[in-house]
Amino acid sequence: MFSVKREITGLTDNGNLPIFQKTNSLPRNCRLHTSADFTALIGTEHQLNGNWVQVFAKPNHLRHSRLGLIVSKRIERLAVKRNWIKRLLRETFRNNRYCEKSFWVRMDWVIRLRRPVTKKESLQLTTEIRLLMAQLQQCHD
Repeated sequence: MFSVKREITGLTDNGNLPIFQKTNSLPRNCRLHTSADFTALIGTEHQLNGNWVQVFAKPNHLRHSRLGLIVSKRIERLAVKRNWIKRLLRETFRNNRYCEKSFWVRMDWVIRLRRPVTKKESLQLTTEIRLLMAQLQQCHD
């Protein structure tokens, strides 16, 4: 059902078939899937609003944090832009997930886009997400 992105890294010993290696991805267990998971987070009082996003958080009892994304068609009409924003949000989460000073360990997160984002504003968006997530984590500590 889902395809895994792979990249060609070279040829096999016989020179005919390429060797595929899995690229960086957010594992399935680090994502929120069901609407019940999203509803449980959105109903909590632990949320912060920024210029571009609204971030909801709740501690979980797992060894890892999980991420859910909401990018509405009302905010971004084009599917290409919605997918680009989701990739950007996932990459921000993934890059900071295993840092020694990572603030968002063992939490469930939902990030909801509040207004359209241009490519020029993408750096500001990622910075805003990091700040909001750090503030919410400190509320739970």
